[in-house]
Amino acid sequence: MSARRLGLPRRAVSQILLTQLAIAAGVVALATGLFLAPLSAQLDDQAMRRALAIAQSAAADPSLAAGLLDSGASADSPVQSSAERIRRATGAQYVVVLDLDGIRRSHPSADRIGLPVSTDPSDALAGREVMEIDEGTLGRSARGKVPLLAADGEIVGAVSVGIAYDSVRERLLGAIPGLLAYAGGALAAGALAAYLLSRRIQRQTRDLAFSDIAGLLAEREAMLHSVREGVIALAPDGRVRLVNDEAARLLGLAPDATGGLAGRPLDDVLGAGRTADVLSGRVTGRDLLTVQGPRVLVANRMPTEDGGAVATLRDRTELERLGRELDSTRGLIDALRAQDHEHANRLHTLLGLLELGLHEEAVEFVTEVAGVHRTTAEQVTEKVHDPLLAALLVGKATVAAERGVPLRLAGTTLLPDRLVDPGGLVTILGNLVDNALDAAAGSPAPLVEVELRAEGRTAVLMVRDSGPGVPTARREEIFTEGWSTKQPRAHRERGLGLALVRRLAERQGGSARAGEAADGGAEFSVVLPEALR
Repeated sequence: MSARRLGLPRRAVSQILLTQLAIAAGVVALATGLFLAPLSAQLDDQAMRRALAIAQSAAADPSLAAGLLDSGASADSPVQSSAERIRRATGAQYVVVLDLDGIRRSHPSADRIGLPVSTDPSDALAGREVMEIDEGTLGRSARGKVPLLAADGEIVGAVSVGIAYDSVRERLLGAIPGLLAYAGGALAAGALAAYLLSRRIQRQTRDLAFSDIAGLLAEREAMLHSVREGVIALAPDGRVRLVNDEAARLLGLAPDATGGLAGRPLDDVLGAGRTADVLSGRVTGRDLLTVQGPRVLVANRMPTEDGGAVATLRDRTELERLGRELDSTRGLIDALRAQDHEHANRLHTLLGLLELGLHEEAVEFVTEVAGVHRTTAEQVTEKVHDPLLAALLVGKATVAAERGVPLRLAGTTLLPDRLVDPGGLVTILGNLVDNALDAAAGSPAPLVEVELRAEGRTAVLMVRDSGPGVPTARREEIFTEGWSTKQPRAHRERGLGLALVRRLAERQGGSARAGEAADGGAEFSVVLPEALR
């Protein structure tokens, strides 16, 4: 049933305040009742003990027992006089002395002297002390009864003392105003605390109703798990608060484990690496690139008011793949343009030879040109039997020649046609050759050398260039996502090629390292165990 139907206020803070006030009032009332209950019993016990003490003091007077034995039951007897003196001195309701037959020898009402007592005196006459609250001729009273002993120790009667119960009730009622004052103070303090707490909750909940909060939570869950962008919420201490389905997919986490990730440190979930550094804020910036498994991700991080953060992830794998295909297409266009320019020059030369009538020289020229291209293709296919790698190297050789950088195969190159993942090796080799051509271009003696060989089922790939080389201190840093010395291109970011090379190598259980070539420059080596069938 809704709060409106029950007549309660709609705002969450008002409902919380009313609930807290009701709880505080209930606790105060309960505490007051629990205090009054034992107080009443305690006052009863005090009254009975007081009556018993008066009776014991009266029975200890030897003259009272002597007067009981020596005089009769009359209003002017010494027993009546002593009993009334004790009653007036102690403020008791009555002090009654009775003989062994239960006949009153004293009483505040003289006309009751000589009559049997209204309650059973047998326990006191038997020598036992009695405390009780009972109803008598003078009304309800707290009573104490003790035996009355003669000088020789023989029981000759009993003394019964009563305290008016109205005085006990008056003491209880007298304690109630003070108790209520304390209870009111406690209730006021509780109400103030509830008000202050409700104000704090009002600020934190932005004065929303419970139904609004529930609706926002439902909408948040639906939105987080339906958007095609990864979302990770982090606490101020770096622990995971929330991971949506898309983030689990992009990061390679089990989809059904997203709920179990809450509360775990981010480094434990993702492991050490650039992705964890970017999401935790150890690496700052906007649209930061990172590689997680086979995916290229773009991450952004936004701090929250409580010191935590929300990080978003976008998948750029397809965009990077398209970018690399565009690079390959541009390289192919450059190669075709170079070939077109070269063929035009050769055709012009051939036409001139024919017009001059130098037919034998024309035949030699055509034979030489065809032989050069055939030789290059044959040299590659003799040593690299995989068609994809061979085609890549022939194309790269054409581009290298157009840029004025010789591309050659090392003498030890020999790779059979039994690769498990030729596409992965094409990506690795293409990235390394492109980087080597960029580094070697403009050097005094430009050269790029490629070595491919098989060692059992292990494939070893090495690319050397005549460029400036890589400083020792940066030979690990260059494999980090986003690190590059080149200007970014318009269609995609730099700094992913070498990161993808190492990631592809590690996915196959291999390694990628940078070193120094024998003649200077850089040497990149990739070792891929189990790469050949």
